[in-house]
Amino acid sequence: MTDLNHVTSPNAPLFQPLTVGDLTLAHRVVLAPLTRMRSTQPGDVPNALNALYYAQRTTPGGLLITEATQISLEGKGYPATPGIYSAEQVAGWRTVTDAVHAKGGFLFAQLWHVGRISHSSLHPQQGLPVSASAVVPSEGKTFNAAFQMVDFETPRALAIEELPRIVADYVHAARCAQQAGFDGVELHSANGYLLDQFLEDGVNHRTDAYGGSIENRARLLLEVVDAVIAVWGAGRVGVRLSPWGKFSSMSDSNPLALFTYVLEQLAARGIAYAHLVEPRANGGSDGSLDANAPDAAASFRKAFPGALIAAGGFVGETASQVVASGHADAIAFGRWFISNPDLPRRLQLGATLNRYDRSTFYGGSEKGYTDYPMLEESATESTTEETAVSA
Repeated sequence: MTDLNHVTSPNAPLFQPLTVGDLTLAHRVVLAPLTRMRSTQPGDVPNALNALYYAQRTTPGGLLITEATQISLEGKGYPATPGIYSAEQVAGWRTVTDAVHAKGGFLFAQLWHVGRISHSSLHPQQGLPVSASAVVPSEGKTFNAAFQMVDFETPRALAIEELPRIVADYVHAARCAQQAGFDGVELHSANGYLLDQFLEDGVNHRTDAYGGSIENRARLLLEVVDAVIAVWGAGRVGVRLSPWGKFSSMSDSNPLALFTYVLEQLAARGIAYAHLVEPRANGGSDGSLDANAPDAAASFRKAFPGALIAAGGFVGETASQVVASGHADAIAFGRWFISNPDLPRRLQLGATLNRYDRSTFYGGSEKGYTDYPMLEESATESTTEETAVSA
């Protein structure tokens, strides 16, 4: 196996060590959190196939972030996504963390409550999805429990008396992540899910202490951050944000001011890292990259001088440029990490990348999940094909 620290690389800035909270990473190529909908049912329990998937993408000293993982049944938004709140889920995740640690990697659990993006069929006893306010997404559809795309339901606005329960659910999930052997947790406050629904005034129409001003709208996120830091310590907690994100009909009247405040507050708490989704990658489709969109990493670098991870539409060259500029310290890759389990090595060597198959992203089994070839396998297949042709 090629040593990532001792190869002359066309993407050299990505292959310098980096301190991230309590951890020292060997390189700066991060596995982004990627929903894959392949947990064991019923129970939303991680399994051996999931362990293989993460192990394939592990390098010594590399950071992987799990797919978004619901903190409660109420927080579930898609069928077959894993949870991190039951004993069975903890045991399932332990097989995954053991597999990653056996190869020398670090694994953070992304803690998730989807809020209004959910559907009542996923949690019939809990009823309607919940949110900051009773505002339904203005476009798009969501999944029901049968993997069908259906219209969004109008969510129920959480009463102020319920918010301590939401914080407690995050704390419980954070403790479960410790029991499962994770190296830390990332709070998902991006892409139009619950914590983001409280942040952005396009959805948050509250008039109580959790609505109105930027400080009020950031209150729930910061309460969750403080509570999870009390479990893990600041150096093991990351936060994902999506300034200017439009996914799930999100909007804010002044995102620069909002996310500057949030990131300054996170910096003051000394969290391990901030993880920013670049707005040019709106919605995640191949044709959605917007070259004229704001640069989130550059815009908020001063607000958050700690370890900053950028995500969204990067390739090796652009990732290296952003790290070399100092606007971000590491880059999270999604689709290219799906189709290239050895992505750090390929970037290190400047090797050709496998194309991904979008039709296999969500649900299914090993196809499009654990069957993408490594470099050695690709080379063997090419040699075999050439031999067959010459014969």
